[in-house]
Amino acid sequence: MLSRMTPFMGEFVGTALLVLIGDSVVANNCLARTKGNNAGWLAMCAGWGVAVFVAVYCVAAASGAHLNPAVTIGLWCAGVFDGDKVSSYITAQMLGGFVGAVLMWISYLPHWAKTPDGPTKLGVFCNAPAIRAPLSNFVTEVISTGILIFGILSLKDAQLNMNDGSVVKMSLGAIGVLPVALLVFAIGLCLGGSTGYAINPARDFAPRIAHALLPIPNKGSSDWGYSWIPIFGPLAGGLLAAWIFKALNTASVVAAG
Repeated sequence: MLSRMTPFMGEFVGTALLVLIGDSVVANNCLARTKGNNAGWLAMCAGWGVAVFVAVYCVAAASGAHLNPAVTIGLWCAGVFDGDKVSSYITAQMLGGFVGAVLMWISYLPHWAKTPDGPTKLGVFCNAPAIRAPLSNFVTEVISTGILIFGILSLKDAQLNMNDGSVVKMSLGAIGVLPVALLVFAIGLCLGGSTGYAINPARDFAPRIAHALLPIPNKGSSDWGYSWIPIFGPLAGGLLAAWIFKALNTASVVAAG
């Protein structure tokens, strides 16, 4: 049935699921008096990896499950996505991210008042750097997102070139989304310690708006001064990855010719 959803609804539902599950693992770790309080960075990275798997698995048939403006723009720039659909996809992703954040807030409703620290509450919704250094933080988001988009583009056409000259497409069927989930998990473990690895404007900007609007006790600032980094860093990373991917493909074709 989900395959009958429009692409817009697919991106909306998928991004809502992504943010609901992903932000919830952060809430479970960070908010006071939860069952998972202080579970640690490994648990949060694993939760986000599972969030990607579940969200992509649910809506891939409807929209291709971009769930991330950086993915949409990266695929468009790489020439594998229709430019006419970019704006509708990004709109759906932002709306879905907002709804997912609101559902997470409802799920942990009693815990907001029990958590005294405002920045901790903000960190459940969106990203903040471990050390505030804007240029370094921006570059980290570019690199992290570049790895994600390059990996997605590479997995899209993964194949084995056999010794006899035949080509075997590497398809995992229904679990074909697993490599992307593992990639997000790896990025979090290896590169996420500096900025919290937004790698997705819809995962940061839309929940940050939710944080600003929701009635959260003693929530403090939504830190709009930092908000441009999780937006433009991932977008720049997606563009860079698409350019590198196309350049490598072009070089391979020239070398083969």
